[in-house]
Amino acid sequence: MSGIEPAFWDELRRSTRARIGLGRTGDSLPTRRVLEFRSAHAAARDAVHMPLDVEALAAQVREIGIGEPAVVTSRASSRGEYLRRPDLGRVPRDVSSIPEGEFDVGVVLADGLSPRALMDHGAGLLGAMVSELAELYSLAPPVIATEARVALGDHLARAMGARTIAVIIGERPGLSVADSLGIYLTHLPSPGTPDSGRNCISNIHPPDGLDYARSAHIVARLIAGARELGASGVALKDTSRAAGVEAGDTLTVEGEASDTRTPD
Repeated sequence: MSGIEPAFWDELRRSTRARIGLGRTGDSLPTRRVLEFRSAHAAARDAVHMPLDVEALAAQVREIGIGEPAVVTSRASSRGEYLRRPDLGRVPRDVSSIPEGEFDVGVVLADGLSPRALMDHGAGLLGAMVSELAELYSLAPPVIATEARVALGDHLARAMGARTIAVIIGERPGLSVADSLGIYLTHLPSPGTPDSGRNCISNIHPPDGLDYARSAHIVARLIAGARELGASGVALKDTSRAAGVEAGDTLTVEGEASDTRTPD
């Protein structure tokens, strides 16, 4: 394909962020498409390596009104070590800043593989979750975690005394999305909980991905189902996204996980 792009490519691009119908100049891509690719690749790399602005995020989280956020870090001593040693990102260095208590739900805001995603969407998503959950459950003061992997939340849940933990974490950037969040929900967590014991809600990055309100509603449904079932993970499934179910409808508990995405 060369010259002016056919109109049907423009129509198809409305339904995907994938690189389709790129055209060609001789045997190569047009210069504009090459530059777009390089720009997207640079954005993905930057999203992984940028440091989390903990003070700015803490100020946003504080305004939501569920307590003073505690800040913890994993045993990874640097971003480079975090990327090379996923195991260190799953264990906290120190949990003494987390107040002990007994809570129905705890929330961890983790930088993960995209601190940018947490800065862009973390506070907004947390606010939507609090709106859904605050009248139903007791909520622990939030925790901000740096150099963090999903399993770090199991240790933090034990420290804060939360029966269910929701880890909001920056997802691995791609060449079309560099600021996507995921939520990993674990009921009755403990260190060593397998990935099969978690439910995942992914691709949260409005306006192009899942929005905050819808994500929070799915979280509320999963928590209700997990408390009824006594477990999260492969035995628990939220069917609302497939069936187009709206707020107020009940959760379907089936022998399948809500998402098969692997943490980290």
